[in-house]
Amino acid sequence: MEKTVHFADATGMLTNIWLLVAIPLVSSAVLFLLGKRADKWGHWLGVASVAASFVLGVIFFFQLKGLDEGARSAQVKLFEFIPVGGLKIDFGLLFDPLAAVFVLLITGVGSLIHLYATGYMAHDPGRRRFFAFFNLFVAAMLLLVLGNNYVMLYFGWEGVGLASYLLISFFFDKPSAATAGKKAFLMNRVGDAGFAIALFLMFQQLGTVNYEGVFNGVTGLSKTVVLMMGLLLLIGACGKSGQFPLQAWLPDAMEGPTPVSALIHAATMVTAGVYLIARSNAVFSANATLQTVVVSVGALTLLIGCVIGCAKDDIKRVLAYSTVSQIGYMFLGVGLGGAAYALAIIHLLAHGFFKAGMFLGAGSVMHGMQDQVDIRRFGGLWKYMKITWATFGLGYLAIIGIPPLSGFFSKDPIIESAFNRPGWTGWLFGGAALLGAGLTAFYMTRLFVLTFHGPKRWTDGQHPHESPAVMTIPLILLAVGSVAAGWLMSTSVVDWLKPVLGGEEVHEVEKMPAWVVTTLVLAVVVLGGGLAYALFRKGTALEEEPAGPVVTAARNNLYADTFNELVFELPGKYLTRALVYFDNKGVDGLVNGLAAMVGGGSGRLRRTQTGFVRTYALSMLGGALLVVAALMAVTLG
Repeated sequence: MEKTVHFADATGMLTNIWLLVAIPLVSSAVLFLLGKRADKWGHWLGVASVAASFVLGVIFFFQLKGLDEGARSAQVKLFEFIPVGGLKIDFGLLFDPLAAVFVLLITGVGSLIHLYATGYMAHDPGRRRFFAFFNLFVAAMLLLVLGNNYVMLYFGWEGVGLASYLLISFFFDKPSAATAGKKAFLMNRVGDAGFAIALFLMFQQLGTVNYEGVFNGVTGLSKTVVLMMGLLLLIGACGKSGQFPLQAWLPDAMEGPTPVSALIHAATMVTAGVYLIARSNAVFSANATLQTVVVSVGALTLLIGCVIGCAKDDIKRVLAYSTVSQIGYMFLGVGLGGAAYALAIIHLLAHGFFKAGMFLGAGSVMHGMQDQVDIRRFGGLWKYMKITWATFGLGYLAIIGIPPLSGFFSKDPIIESAFNRPGWTGWLFGGAALLGAGLTAFYMTRLFVLTFHGPKRWTDGQHPHESPAVMTIPLILLAVGSVAAGWLMSTSVVDWLKPVLGGEEVHEVEKMPAWVVTTLVLAVVVLGGGLAYALFRKGTALEEEPAGPVVTAARNNLYADTFNELVFELPGKYLTRALVYFDNKGVDGLVNGLAAMVGGGSGRLRRTQTGFVRTYALSMLGGALLVVAALMAVTLG
């Protein structure tokens, strides 16, 4: 039986959900407008605004939880936004179980990252500007997940793109940072174009872009239209979440300050694509081919991220490719559909804790090592940075899926669901996810061992030390989440999200029991981790050595940038040059030629006007003779 979607209007305190977006947005505006007058206290305003949104989010969450399961939605229509012909769009917000989960993640983890940033950016002259950008980013992300229609989602989507550009290129005087920001902005525009066309298609086919209208009307569309709509949405999701083939911008985002990396890679921007697909589950569940495409993108991307992560020596870039891989697991989950939608969200939440903790841990290492990022130049840091070592270690164990940490409860069920997908594709996608688990254990163990263990490999003048409390307290809190979040969420989140995402199983026969999958995953994790420990426990070469084709390709990001340059950038440049040449020589040449012809002709004609009466009389006589001759010819003929 088809499910009818309906969102109830908000009542009571829930009518104030607009404050979740307004508070960080107003804080950002204040920091921008006051300028240097807010330099001494502006960073604390930035922290307080996100923390206030988190407190409100918790209050609204419990109010929503108090409603009946079938009535857990609160919709607020603030004003009529676009009333044009048949297009009626309200500026409205929606607070339901899915939005509530994202609000708590964004504001909760975001608050800790903001607090950490007060210490990390303490000596940066642009700290006030940084927190203005940071608050703008959070406000845009909250609008993205709270919008009650696709246009509101798109507004937040573009706001996140703008804020990410400002944050990635924060150190704009560095050419690499400016280039990275521009690269992220341009590659996201590709995905955004797909999203925008999907909106046009929705309105053309359904006459609405409201969630209710789209979800209730999609079952009446042809499979081809649903496929096109879903693929366009998927292009947008791939752009924001750094999935194949639009993943190349995400590792370069490391040029921004480390808190930016944590916010983008853990709790906000890269999760936007997962949110879009989960929110649009009615569209993706209506076409089996579409789901297969999503699963394929996720499986391929998780392997790409793992392979490249094995060859990187920059601590932040290893974590960046880890994010590419882990988001691939989430895409795999949402592509499987059914109960796996909720599994993907559980992994997203767990990832928010352990990846934010590891990115901030990487920043703590850089803080104690004078901004060194090369893991080949670390070693033995656990003796000097015990809190960072312990918290980073818990995040490392969580991401590779060691029980009972969060990754074990969030990633293993996705792998199990992949194996149990109907048909032979279940073995293919399950095998890819299992291989990814082993590779994740390998490159994360390599990262952890080279950074914190083995012999010292520091450059001269290094004096490693622990970070101040304002940086280590967020690390400790995130580490607690890395340990406990998976178990707590696995017992409650599936039921919580069922009204929005559904919870039915998608496979008919269990091809591989859960205990078998768990055993296999733990075996490959131990194998990958053990191999990495054996290879790198005594350190590694301090310079890059000649390597085989696979390692060379991984060091070069599997030639993704080269592919983009050859297939898109160079043809684009040549096309632009050809169009400029055609414009200059063709269009402008035609216009200029006509102008020259008229000018030259008028100049020649002007010379016939001599000013002498006898010349004009002779001309008149000649004309008269021609007229007479013509009349005689007609008469005689």
